[in-house]
Formats: sequence, C-alpha cells, structure tokens
Amino acid sequence: MFDIGFSELMVIAVVALIVIGPERLPKVARTLGHLFGRMQRYVNDVKTDISREMELDELRKLQSSVQEAAHSIQETVSREISATESELEKIADTAPGAPEPAETAPEPSSPAGASPQLELELGSAPQTPAQKQA
Repeated sequence: MFDIGFSELMVIAVVALIVIGPERLPKVARTLGHLFGRMQRYVNDVKTDISREMELDELRKLQSSVQEAAHSIQETVSREISATESELEKIADTAPGAPEPAETAPEPSSPAGASPQLELELGSAPQTPAQKQA
C-alpha cells in the first residue's frame, strides 16, 4: 500500500523509540494498532457498501428489463386474443344459417329437466294429438 520495506520500518522504529521513549512506546504502538485496525474495517465497510450499491443498481436494471419484457408479452398476447376474436366473429357472421345471439331468457324446462323439443326428438315424452298431425 505505502511501498515501505523492512529496512525503512526499522529506521522508523528506532526513531520512534528515541522520540517517544521506552516507557510509552508499547502504549503508542497498541494505540496505533487499534487505529490501523479501525481504518481497515472502515475501508472494508466502504468497499462493501459500494459493492452493494453496484449490485442494487444491477438488480434495478434487471427488474426494469423483466418488467419491459412482461409488458411486451402482455401486449402481444392481448393483441393476438383480439385478432383471434375478430376472426371468430367474421367466421360466425359468414357461416350459413348462423343463429343470431339470443338476448331473451331461455324457455322454461319441463318437469323432467329436458326441453320439449329434446323430449320429442328422443321420443320420451308422449305426443299430443296436435303434435302427431304436425
């Protein structure tokens, strides 16, 4: 980090021993060690925060791209559904004998649960004289 060799550290230690004195040198060295440890933890915390912010930014970009893709898929699906519905309506309109959509209520059913027309077709209901002539 500072490009300091072993010989330079020895010179600094000898100067510190002369300037500070042998009584206070251990206390000063301990204090410097604590300060150096705090500085390393602070630098590591800053690095961690920066990497978290970078990851968060990448996640935001990924989220926006996924949302755009989902929106695009939703638009495509709705467009295809509309096109299919219009094609089905055209086919229904052009079909021969296509019944008109009924807006009235359905006819009440017979007590047996089947419609009178169905009962006539199946032959399960007795025919009235008027029905026999028709």
